[in-house]
Amino acid sequence: MTTAPGRGRTGGDQVTIADVARHAGVAASTVSYVLSGKRAISAVTRDRVLASVRALGYHPNAGARALASRKANVIALVLPLRTGMQVPVVMQFATAVVTTARRYDHDVLLVTSDEGPAGLRRIAAAAMVDGVLLMDVELEDSRVPLLRELALPSVLIGHPADATGLACVDLDFHRAGEVCVEHLAGLGHRRVALLGAPAAVYARGTGFAHRTRAGVLAAAARLGLDAVTLPCEEGRAAIRRDLASLLDRHPDIHGLVVQNESAVGPVLATLPALGRHVPADMSVVAVCPDQLAEQAGLTCVPVPAEEVGRQAVTLLMRRLRDEPVPEVTLLEPRLAVRDSTAGGSR
Repeated sequence: MTTAPGRGRTGGDQVTIADVARHAGVAASTVSYVLSGKRAISAVTRDRVLASVRALGYHPNAGARALASRKANVIALVLPLRTGMQVPVVMQFATAVVTTARRYDHDVLLVTSDEGPAGLRRIAAAAMVDGVLLMDVELEDSRVPLLRELALPSVLIGHPADATGLACVDLDFHRAGEVCVEHLAGLGHRRVALLGAPAAVYARGTGFAHRTRAGVLAAAARLGLDAVTLPCEEGRAAIRRDLASLLDRHPDIHGLVVQNESAVGPVLATLPALGRHVPADMSVVAVCPDQLAEQAGLTCVPVPAEEVGRQAVTLLMRRLRDEPVPEVTLLEPRLAVRDSTAGGSR
């Protein structure tokens, strides 16, 4: 008795490339070339092979494919969870990376331990992944020299002081700081302050925090504004203490830039208790996720976590194909104006 192609197989049988080849009337190598895209195949033959793949329900074995191609179809996302990191926004980056990687038929290995260069050596030596994405990049990052030595393609979310030979993508945080100050200056504010990340973030040289602070100070100097900056620790009590201390020392400040996601809510809640109503007595602009700012009616420069994550994966896939990529890709910040800022020549 003859069964129809792809039918009559026992539950334990698995469709193979040979089965697809017989069904399509082509060589097994042709099926392999169609699936891998490594060789040009005529459209007619390609369509016939793919029709057989669908008819038989063929699924390439990931392990066999990795062995044959010497690729793992996995990328690593190195995500050290350290003091001062804002977990919700970090997870936005991670979600975008995972979603985009699947579009390229790659899975993501999440590496959360803070091992520095040793962690990269371990990943590379085990041939666990095809490439790596690194977050929480410092200006003088200890991992960078090793990245230049390893034959493991990488992309940094953030960029060190010297990005030579690397591939990096990030929001232009220096420009983000400038945009915030320019907005406040345009409203007539002459004295502004930056309430920044926790002190530990600055102490370890984390790039985004230092660049935002530099942008705030540069714009203030260029526009003739008085500006002060200070770190802001985590927790409502600490945020209230830091904000009260700032206003005690600088009572003439009426424009505030906040770059600390966890501080946004407490700052807006604390200011009225300190006699500063928003925006009548204090204009507040933040560098933070847009969703958080929108809920609070807060003027902000959004942190485009999803777009940065997507671009990071796309750049890594280009590096895996040995395509040239720019050393630094910076996304232009945009300003979303809401009800927390208002004019005043104070």
